[in-house]
Amino acid sequence: KPGYHHGDLPNALRRAAVDVIVEKGLGAFSLREVARRAGVSHAAPAHHFGDTTGLLTSLAIEALETLRAATAAAAASVDDPRDRLDAIGCAYVRVALSHPAHCEVVFRSDVVDTDDDGYLAAGLEAYGVLEACLRDLLADINPDLDIADAAKLCWSAMQGLVVLHDNMVRMDEATGRPPSSIEELVTRFTDVIVDGLRAR
Repeated sequence: KPGYHHGDLPNALRRAAVDVIVEKGLGAFSLREVARRAGVSHAAPAHHFGDTTGLLTSLAIEALETLRAATAAAAASVDDPRDRLDAIGCAYVRVALSHPAHCEVVFRSDVVDTDDDGYLAAGLEAYGVLEACLRDLLADINPDLDIADAAKLCWSAMQGLVVLHDNMVRMDEATGRPPSSIEELVTRFTDVIVDGLRAR
């Protein structure tokens, strides 16, 4: 059972929720099981989060905040906008791979309140890291291109890699092609995207 300090019960409940999702999946998720794992009364999760949607929305907000922090740190360490885009992409996939439960819920509108103010604010802050990088990149290579379109393209590519990488590896193995790591593909996709943005 995850321990918690007085006043830190919400974090303990989120940690327990992560354990339930990783071990049993969302289909078996329940507030009662979360409470059992956290070692608290079955009413405690509802007291803090209201219902299952409230707890999972809190977990999704935590995912977005973690993503923003990781991508912002990666971006801050790189001056060249093209290399910065690569660094952001690699940070994105690392967060997804190291936080599978968060990744499973963060964009699920069927289990998360995607209209929640905190969720919207956290999402915009995370997205803002990518958009700021594209603003710098396009200023160098194609100032007339729509920044929002370019950012959405890059976001789609990163999230697509997170979802499809295992399938890509199996496809490569089936066709005799050496499989690539997810970070290798981020770098190669970045090259393709930047070349396309420049030529557009």
